[in-house]
Amino acid sequence: MENAAINLTQAARRVQNLVTSCTIAVGGYDWLIEVFPAAYYHGTSSRNSGPYIKLRFTLSSDGERTVSATFRCRLVDDHQINQTAASASSSFKEVIVTSIFSNGQPKDMFLVSRSYASEYRYVQPDDSLLIECAITVLLEAPVNAAAAAAAPPPTSVPAPLSDLQKHLGEMLTSKNGADITFLVSGEPVAAHRCVLAARSPVFMAELFGDMKEKDSQGIEIKDMEAEVFRTLLHFIYTDTLPEQDDDDVEAETMAYGPLEAADRYGVERLMLICAEKVHAGISVDTAAMALALAERHGCTKLKARCIEFVLASQENFHAVAATEGYKLLMDSCPSALNDLLVAVFLRYKLTVL
Repeated sequence: MENAAINLTQAARRVQNLVTSCTIAVGGYDWLIEVFPAAYYHGTSSRNSGPYIKLRFTLSSDGERTVSATFRCRLVDDHQINQTAASASSSFKEVIVTSIFSNGQPKDMFLVSRSYASEYRYVQPDDSLLIECAITVLLEAPVNAAAAAAAPPPTSVPAPLSDLQKHLGEMLTSKNGADITFLVSGEPVAAHRCVLAARSPVFMAELFGDMKEKDSQGIEIKDMEAEVFRTLLHFIYTDTLPEQDDDDVEAETMAYGPLEAADRYGVERLMLICAEKVHAGISVDTAAMALALAERHGCTKLKARCIEFVLASQENFHAVAATEGYKLLMDSCPSALNDLLVAVFLRYKLTVL
């Protein structure tokens, strides 16, 4: 940043005269200042009227370049320098113009009206004015190209992975701050209302809506095993399913209960994850049960995959039809059984044709 102050001591010997400064070098750039003693002002002012004293600032350096600069200008009267504080209220405050200048493109400043300058004795007996201008040029920091090329590239430290799930899981396990208790198959399960409501529209309605459970400190959950409900809560808090031991039952069977719970409480992501686990484990023994599950809970993709498995061969169809799951399908989901039989008929018809 570089500053320079100049005095335009030849300002406006006559009202119509134009005064141009000499070339002023500031910050490695050349500048010109022109003074128009009687310029027409297009704005409005509640205090001053009539012609204005206008200054025009121009970057006159050769070449196409732009530079940021500030011009601070004020009227100066030697007779008012030693005025008392009581009379200093009429002293002139500086006017500032800050802009980005391009070569040959001037910027104008309307400094003050002629009437104001005369009233407060800034106009001298010989009809001259003294205008002080301070120029500040904002310079860019020099760049050492060789040093910049030799410098090693900046290294960034990657941010650690989010541990929000870990902390929420610990909060569920520790029960710190728990404000609601569920009774599931006779077992108490503590949780936090806000977390449940944020993740489940059903919990939102139960705990903060108009349902009777809103003001209750304990809610009984019917028709659900305690372990399934804990799995649901674990997913709500951590967005993951609990880890399973090698001695646990098959993952696809374990997914049946959480899928039903996810549908009951509107946790769609858990439904999709469980449906995918069920599909991955479809076999002759599980196909009919998986089809019934898909039908009850609106899992259309899982339903289509179950039917496709049954229709893969006549051996598959006959083997599935002999399972207990197929009997359950006949008793509990006649609509899914009908869709299966229609698909079998169409497949058989196409084969004959």
